[in-house]
Amino acid sequence: MSLLSFAKDFFIFRNYSITFNTIFTAVFILLLVIVTIAYAWIPGSILTVDHTEAVTDSCKTSSTIACSRQFENLPVMPRFLPHSNEVELYNDDSEFSNELHREFSTIKYQVHGTELEAMTAVQMALKMKDSMKIEKAKRLFEHALDLQPLHPEVLNHYAEFLEENNNDVITADHLYVKVLILCPNHSRALVNRTRTMPLVEAMDRKELQRIDRKRIDLVTLNPNQSAMKRIRKEVYFLHIHHTLALEGNTMTLSETRAVVETKTAVPGKSIMEHNEILGLESALKYINKTLVNISKRLTVFDILEIHKRVIGHVDPLSAGTFRRRQVFVGDYVPPPASEVEYLMEQFIEYLQSDNMQLLHPVKRAAVVHYRLAHIHPFVDGNGRTARLLMNLILMRAGYPPVIIRKQDRSVYYSTMQMANEGDIRPFIRFIAHCTECTLDVFFNAREYDGPCFRALEPRTTNFSDAISL
Repeated sequence: MSLLSFAKDFFIFRNYSITFNTIFTAVFILLLVIVTIAYAWIPGSILTVDHTEAVTDSCKTSSTIACSRQFENLPVMPRFLPHSNEVELYNDDSEFSNELHREFSTIKYQVHGTELEAMTAVQMALKMKDSMKIEKAKRLFEHALDLQPLHPEVLNHYAEFLEENNNDVITADHLYVKVLILCPNHSRALVNRTRTMPLVEAMDRKELQRIDRKRIDLVTLNPNQSAMKRIRKEVYFLHIHHTLALEGNTMTLSETRAVVETKTAVPGKSIMEHNEILGLESALKYINKTLVNISKRLTVFDILEIHKRVIGHVDPLSAGTFRRRQVFVGDYVPPPASEVEYLMEQFIEYLQSDNMQLLHPVKRAAVVHYRLAHIHPFVDGNGRTARLLMNLILMRAGYPPVIIRKQDRSVYYSTMQMANEGDIRPFIRFIAHCTECTLDVFFNAREYDGPCFRALEPRTTNFSDAISL
């Protein structure tokens, strides 16, 4: 009986142990799941700080031991970076940098933003200017202008600095105009503008008079000379090449010439680039044969006919028609499509007005170019059509077609942006500069073997006798 009772008790205990193990395992798995979920919810930085620090300490210890063993036989520890005294040229530069760091790292700039920083930079620039540290003052003014490019006080102080120290009257006058556009009652800018405006107008007149003299000299040249015939042909190819390159065409000058002369395809170039060349050549021929020697006034129909030929080979459906949808040109948003026809009629009336007819041909051509590009009446080909219309006005006045080089693309668009901001004079000066360069091409071609296109190379300008860009 005792053995039977023992066996019975043993089986009961075994069943109880199995049940206890099962419960323990389930509880352990549940706790593991809870810990895993909690670890996933809590940010990793909180849970891993101690571990990371421990690993870092251990790595530092092991790395220090390894590095000391690796370099213990070297006589001198190598130095890969120069000392600070080997880099600094002047002690006052380091003091100047430290002063900037102390001034701009304070809490007030983090609270009030960049306007206070810009004005403090202007005040420090004025101190540097009074101390005859012109370069440092210029850097501080440029820093302030980067922070607040439309702040009237920053613009006015920087313009005064340029006028006084760099003798840059034209840029200073442009900045004064910008200040008055932003704040028409700015008293100091009004006084400064009254002083610079006559100087700038005199410089503009001097530039246009020099261009007129070159145009008269060009008319007196014999057009039947072999050099003149060759240069007219080369300028024709240059105009097509550069005006298309401004729009992104990748054809070289020799490839452009091959397409125009032989009408053959250039390997590796797209069909659209070939068609752009053919379209622009067709528009130039149309202008030269039908519009240059006709005294009648321009109409909207004439502009549509020019545009039809410009992109007729690329997009025949939209060629010669106004856009019917909204377009975007970088940061500039042209007028709605519903206003294009009315704006073009107003544009033609403005073109034929007495005030426009009294303007110098270079000024009138530049204004026409900008106004048409500002309306942006077409889906594509607005820039090419505007440049052709500009050259039509110039050719009617006895000028050759002006070449706007692809190298000057950034200046071309930046001056148009200045016109969008309210001052069109920088764009007019740019067109005048391109007109004079194109005239110089003809004079440098008097000798057959002479450097014909030397005038299209970058040149330095003197503020006393030329208009700066």
